[in-house]
Amino acid sequence: MKIVVTGGQGGLGSAVVTEFDRRRLRDTEVVAASRRTGFDLATGAGMAEVITDADVIVHAASHPTKHHAVDVAGTERLATMLRARMAHTHVVYVSIVGCDRNPFGYYRAKTAAEGILADSGLPVTVVRATQFHTLVDTIAETATIGPLGFAPHGLRFQPCETAWVARRLVDHALGERPDGCRRAADLAGPQQLSLAEAMRIRAESAGQRAPRMVEVPAVGGVLAAFADGANLPGPDAELGGPSYASWVSR
Repeated sequence: MKIVVTGGQGGLGSAVVTEFDRRRLRDTEVVAASRRTGFDLATGAGMAEVITDADVIVHAASHPTKHHAVDVAGTERLATMLRARMAHTHVVYVSIVGCDRNPFGYYRAKTAAEGILADSGLPVTVVRATQFHTLVDTIAETATIGPLGFAPHGLRFQPCETAWVARRLVDHALGERPDGCRRAADLAGPQQLSLAEAMRIRAESAGQRAPRMVEVPAVGGVLAAFADGANLPGPDAELGGPSYASWVSR
């Protein structure tokens, strides 16, 4: 069995590769494909050689700023190559909870990539996850300026751990190949919290005084969508992994 992990040296992709290695699967070749290894979704360089005979592709490659070239055009290129060789490769695609409810350009790209795969005729499993703890941590750090913390009104998260998402992606990759495109259960962490709470947790974990909060309006379509809870999981989501507070304390 040959499994290709696109973005295999990125944050999520490397966690997926590590999880495959941890399971010590027999007769299984796992290929970490990334630009560093000569696999480039934006240009197509090195792609055909890597995906040849792939039974499963965990499509974790993404780029928050070059999302049209990587997430949209790159996914289209990948699907076209697989169709051209009449492949029955199972594509496990990781997306973002609520990406179709937010006008943020990166989220629109993820939604477009989902559509490309849904129309491809390939066996596809789409797995949406909420924001990772690492992203929420970065936002909390950026929003803290000296003794003050700036939080848009209503902004909340239910973030999840990268390693836990990687485990679930591997489960899907090793599971039954679907007939066409299916949406798996969304993935989210166990704890919902506001940005203000994330800043407090982060400061207290570092032994620092929590910043004094300054609430600012959620201006613009992107922040308004977050404030409306577009990024939060629905009642059918699968919850798991450590909470943000547990993750920070580690």
